[in-house]
Amino acid sequence: MKTPEGAPSQEEDLRAEVVQLRRAMQTRPVIDQAAGVLMASFGISPETAWNVLVTLSQNTNTKLHQLAGQLVATTQGGTLPEETQQHLAAAIGLPPDPGAHRRGRPD
Repeated sequence: MKTPEGAPSQEEDLRAEVVQLRRAMQTRPVIDQAAGVLMASFGISPETAWNVLVTLSQNTNTKLHQLAGQLVATTQGGTLPEETQQHLAAAIGLPPDPGAHRRGRPD
């Protein structure tokens, strides 16, 4: 139901918020796992890992939960796209590694 001015009603706002919260609850575990992968791989803090994930997501124009899934998949032999590997190295502060794409590893 819309208000007379055409703005969303309080009920619509609450429904939208519930949808957002449900989505966050579904995607948060993989994001937390990806942060853990970064912390273990690069010896960084949880806050830094979160910042790296957000930066990577923005720089690669990839939804955060999708990027996190890609990163977690690397622990099972998956590879990150080369562009993502380059952005990851930059976000972590590593020098570029021209051989990374051949190994399929971000480090």
